Amino acid sequence: MFQVIFLQTGGSGIGNFIMIPLMLLVIYLFMIRPQVKKQKKEKEFQASIKKGAKVITTSGIHGKIVELNDGICVLETGAGKIKFERSAISMELSKKHQSAIAKK
Repeated sequence: MFQVIFLQTGGSGIGNFIMIPLMLLVIYLFMIRPQVKKQKKEKEFQASIKKGAKVITTSGIHGKIVELNDGICVLETGAGKIKFERSAISMELSKKHQSAIAKK
């Protein structure tokens, strides 16, 4: 009876115990770790923005930072001044990117 059960499991259960941690490692390396790195980079960027920087919000609004408080920043756009959360700032416009937009 024990031989039948042994043959049905495929021979060795050690391979199954090795595969599960290996799959978890692959998931961590290809999915979780890059996401954590991206979030850390975004937080560092949002903490480093300064008054006068030209930025783009997550909703696509371009503007210049006029005022910075704890969690709120005021952007000056073509339509006027708008208050945003600091976390809504997506990226800073570089000189190269600004010149490409001006050419369009």
